[in-house]
Amino acid sequence: ILPEKRVAVFSESEVLGRKPSRRRAVLSFGERIEDLSALSPGDYVVHEDFGIARYEGLERTRVGESEYDCLKLRYRDGTVLVPVYNLDRVQRFVSDDDSPPVLSELSGRGWALRKARAQISAQKLAAELLRTAAIRKASKGFRFSPDDALMAQLEAEFPYEETEDQLRAIEEVKRDMESEKVMDRLIAGEVGFGKTEVALRAAFKAVLDGKQVAILVPTTVLAYQHFRTFRERLARYPVRVEMVSRLVPPRKVREILRDLAEGKVDIVIGTHRLLMRDVAFHDLGLLIIDEEHRFGVTQKERLKMLFPRVDTLKLTATPIPRTLYAALGRIYDLSVIQTPPLGRLPVETIVAPWSRDRIREAISRELARGGQVFYVHNRIEELPEIQAMLQELFPHLRLGVVHGKTPKRELEDTLIRFLEGKLDLLLSTSIIESGVDFPNANTLIVDDAQRYGLAELHQLRGRVGRSTVKAYAYFLIRGKVGKKARQRLKALATYHHLGSGLKIALADLDIRGAGNLLGKEQHGHGKAIGYHLFFRLLEEAIRSLTGEILSPGPEVHVVEGTLLIPEEYIEEPEVRVAFYRRIFDATTFGEVDRIEGEMRDRFGPLPSEAARLLQVARARIRAAQEGVQRVLVYRDRIEFQHGKQREVVQI
Repeated sequence: ILPEKRVAVFSESEVLGRKPSRRRAVLSFGERIEDLSALSPGDYVVHEDFGIARYEGLERTRVGESEYDCLKLRYRDGTVLVPVYNLDRVQRFVSDDDSPPVLSELSGRGWALRKARAQISAQKLAAELLRTAAIRKASKGFRFSPDDALMAQLEAEFPYEETEDQLRAIEEVKRDMESEKVMDRLIAGEVGFGKTEVALRAAFKAVLDGKQVAILVPTTVLAYQHFRTFRERLARYPVRVEMVSRLVPPRKVREILRDLAEGKVDIVIGTHRLLMRDVAFHDLGLLIIDEEHRFGVTQKERLKMLFPRVDTLKLTATPIPRTLYAALGRIYDLSVIQTPPLGRLPVETIVAPWSRDRIREAISRELARGGQVFYVHNRIEELPEIQAMLQELFPHLRLGVVHGKTPKRELEDTLIRFLEGKLDLLLSTSIIESGVDFPNANTLIVDDAQRYGLAELHQLRGRVGRSTVKAYAYFLIRGKVGKKARQRLKALATYHHLGSGLKIALADLDIRGAGNLLGKEQHGHGKAIGYHLFFRLLEEAIRSLTGEILSPGPEVHVVEGTLLIPEEYIEEPEVRVAFYRRIFDATTFGEVDRIEGEMRDRFGPLPSEAARLLQVARARIRAAQEGVQRVLVYRDRIEFQHGKQREVVQI
């Protein structure tokens, strides 16, 4: 309102009661991670037919009249050259074991037996998953009403613009709730990408139909955080939100539980306390489980027993590998949020030698702008020494200390004081790497950074940069740094852009969710042949059991001419390999067109060899769609062969 001009300005949502639907371009930050399976010489890989090998780089090969790039794979008793157009048969070897895998032998039957055992295991798991899914889908649940004006008003009050992924997840959840099936949907997304808002709208939808909502979380601190968020967002509506945890006095808990059983509480948020026998609901309509992977098998079984027909929404920040997503997407209802919120800035990442001056400068800058600091050091016995150093640098610093041996009550109290802004700095081990949101903490210092894994460092960096304020992450090195540690720190400094979490975490294996999803037996087979290949076998087993006809892809043979990206066009071998993989992983013409556009944008006009490579990729896609068995590539033409039928297309 501008009184002197006699002007009042209203936003579109204030007038219409809703937000306009519009597509927007997502900002991209930093250098692109070419592919989570982009390879460097020395990496371990799995070839579906030959087994585990060490990748030794790209090698240009001439066979008769043809020339193309090959991946050189070293086995225990020989080498294999894999043409780039067969790259889909090679994956990075991913396991949750730090020790290097044993290379396969080309001459023996060991790999064939190992793969056969994994296939049988994948078949068993697929059958079990399908049986569970069939029982769930056959059950009928409550059919929620379509959105009304109150829902539109709540959505209009959301202070941020939703991302496309977030909107899609919200629509999918609403569609599930409005159908008669029992919802069982998993929302996977990086920390701070808007999963809580999806859950909040689902909860409000349930309450509008007179149903109660239970929100189950693994820690007291997370319960407290959700309680604050839900209370603030729903303050203007006749919705009663309560919390049941050790932070609430026992007398108050008894009162809340009595009102919950009588239907006077609409939304209850709590830890495993909600699973105790004295908790009863008047009419539960929706169960939300946050950080679902952190609950044990016994607790999950009790949930199934307690709430068999209640709509369930699970949230997880655990990355789901693309191969696992492809397999489970046919059974589970999955929504993945990969787009960062608008206005979120990438974290400024500094890798440098440890020094008191650097620490003083970093903390001073954050405190001067009214923010808070994390200082992470992983040796508990050395924390008092670090604490004394920090108090010497900043005598008036309000400092809290937490680690794995801190009593639970003291740990939670310290974290809540930090969350409420009563502490300036939290000195801790890496136990703070996952879980809660501290939007005012925007400087992170990791001491002895060379001792951490890449996934762990990325998770720690995720603790800062949770608002629109510029955040800083200092990874400080002490002493000598080995080759592997140097590579990890370089990757961290290079790949700092938003949304890189899934890829960077998988690059160092953060498949925590997969370990929980697979049983012990399947977990063993996943380690034996690599998770990516096991997930692919699982997908094939599911497709086979659901009646899909599986046909092998077309064979491609280069008879004459070149099939390569010239070195002078894309100089770095790792980037060339990444483009080869993306080109021959593409399953639609649109994907190939987008890759071509990106190549022109990044590297300039396409040379004739690269244009020819893209034509072969399109021919391969067409052959797969039409069931063609063989594709022969000549200097000036491509020949499609299907039985006795032949078709020639000029290049």
